[in-house]
Amino acid sequence: MVAGGRDAGTASRILDVAERLVQVRGFNGFSYADIAAELQITKAALHYHFATKADLGEALISRYAARFAEALAGIGIECGSASAKLADYAELYVEVLRNRKMCLCGMLAAEYQTLPQPMRAAVIGFFDQNEAWLENVLTQGRSEGSLQFAGSARDTARMIVGSLEGAMLVARPYSDITRFQAAVDNLLVSLAPSAGRAEPTGLDQASA
Repeated sequence: MVAGGRDAGTASRILDVAERLVQVRGFNGFSYADIAAELQITKAALHYHFATKADLGEALISRYAARFAEALAGIGIECGSASAKLADYAELYVEVLRNRKMCLCGMLAAEYQTLPQPMRAAVIGFFDQNEAWLENVLTQGRSEGSLQFAGSARDTARMIVGSLEGAMLVARPYSDITRFQAAVDNLLVSLAPSAGRAEPTGLDQASA
């Protein structure tokens, strides 16, 4: 773990470099030597702040999830309608891809079986957090009439996360953000009332 209260600036720089490396190469695609070389510090200095790579990974997910949660809270304040919230949520993913990176936890999910158990739990926690937020937005949207979908809000939230993460992964080798943007646009259109979907039944409403 990060050494308590000692040189937080160095710890932050280590996390910045490690996060970028994960988003570009994956967690198994870099070593402490890579970080040390980029920051021009010793590997011993890295271990001083993060005793193991697993500790570094946990810290990365924790910081990333906290930033994402802050962004979601901002969307909740700035946007009124559920459809606007959903569009801004998708934009978070677009912005990551604009920077030629991948969602940190999406990259880690691809390596899930090779990760230490605490990191696995943290990755699942990140997706659970996103799905819970989306479920609330979808419930709001169905209630106010700005969103329309079949089945439960929970299942639709899971579909949205899976669609965005998957579309980001497939768009990556093409280096074409418009490919991802088209997937986002189609997803949003499919959830709009004008998409021509059947009105939800009472059973669907009850299961949301």
